[in-house]
Amino acid sequence: MHCEHVRPVLLITASIIAGTVAWSGNVLLLPLACTFPTLWALARKRLTAACVSAGYFLAASRGLPQGVAAFYAFDLWPGLALWLCASLSFVAVHAILWTRHSGIRPICYLVAAALMAIPPFGITGWAHPITAAGVLFPGWGWWGLVATTAGLMGLVTRMWPAVPIVLIGFWAWSAATWDPPKLPEGWRGVDLQFGASLGRDVSIARHRDLIATMKGQASGGTRTVVLPESSLGFWTPTVERLWVKALQESDATVIAGAAIIDANGYDNVLVAISGDGAQILYRERMPVPGSMWQPWRALLGQSGSARAHFFANPLVTAVDARIAPLICYEQLIVWPVLQSLLQEPDFIVAVGNGWWTKGTSIVAIQRASTQAWARLFAKPLVLSFNI
Repeated sequence: MHCEHVRPVLLITASIIAGTVAWSGNVLLLPLACTFPTLWALARKRLTAACVSAGYFLAASRGLPQGVAAFYAFDLWPGLALWLCASLSFVAVHAILWTRHSGIRPICYLVAAALMAIPPFGITGWAHPITAAGVLFPGWGWWGLVATTAGLMGLVTRMWPAVPIVLIGFWAWSAATWDPPKLPEGWRGVDLQFGASLGRDVSIARHRDLIATMKGQASGGTRTVVLPESSLGFWTPTVERLWVKALQESDATVIAGAAIIDANGYDNVLVAISGDGAQILYRERMPVPGSMWQPWRALLGQSGSARAHFFANPLVTAVDARIAPLICYEQLIVWPVLQSLLQEPDFIVAVGNGWWTKGTSIVAIQRASTQAWARLFAKPLVLSFNI
């Protein structure tokens, strides 16, 4: 009886450790997330499997309460409520699909993993173990994704002790030879430290500061500069004229985040600007649920929600390059990046505005996840964040 009580505690504790360490923001630690399927499979009761799932997910997303509190300038309680609510889909999927029958357990886990990778459950499918594919099998592309999936399924079988030996071997080789993704030639991502004022300070002085920053970066062979999410604030004809005029004496192109507002809500976008003009390059497929994407507003006859374009524009073209764009939250979930990579882009452009994550590992996790996907498919990567 004593052992029956100790076993669940050990499994839950191990899942918390796995979620904490794997999602610490160090890309080479992502394979530790692969311990979750084994811990889930070792549970002898559905309740234990649910608690193991909750421990892993809550530990992996531990920065959310503090980040939400900072975003809304509220106390910690709204963040805690959102943190717990967001875990429900992950816990529910893994609890329902848990089974005692070892013969069908790999299929059950495969279904759970697939559900957490695509909408609707994939909307909050953070901390997905499949992200480790880029560390385990860099450069393998879709075959690396297949190999990682097979490894995760193997970890829930009775032969699970043998599978980690193989995965650890690939992990060790990858860590010993690891190189971060390269920048595409002629491109540069700019990190800013404007805090909460980025996108909210829409003064001419702020735009001139950004223009000066951009021009300082557009040198030494760099012809395309990427600025973070929300850099341009509200995209208006006045802002467009200001930036186009500033670039008329330069052959540089700027890709920057902005917001386009209308009576029904707004789009979180990337804009491409040069001396010849400007265009809306990309509309975000998955804004942050709760704080940006609020679909219930339409049902209540209210406006103000960011629009989710889900499966639209997975690939965009700018400066004669095919780009896989990822804005902020899209870097934490699976389906946007896989949808983009299906289109065989030349490289990935990932931007974010992470001022609200100060004191957490959220931005580091975004960077690590995106680097892992870029390495899996051997794609160059441009990163640009504001903190």
